[in-house]
Amino acid sequence: MEADTHDKWLSRQELADRYGLPVKTPAGWASKGKGPRYAKFGKHVRYRLSDVLAWEGQQFDDRDRDSA
Repeated sequence: MEADTHDKWLSRQELADRYGLPVKTPAGWASKGKGPRYAKFGKHVRYRLSDVLAWEGQQFDDRDRDSA
């Protein structure tokens, strides 16, 4: 996916708020190599919205759809 030059960057707190999770959850995902792709700017972690949306799209369990 090509990045939009106007793509919004989310903080780890904003990502956690998006899912209604504690901020330590996406931090744990990152330490395990899971979750959306992120970038580090110094000590700050940021998630590009387009990467978050792509990752969300991959989270669907297609097994339920096959039985319909």
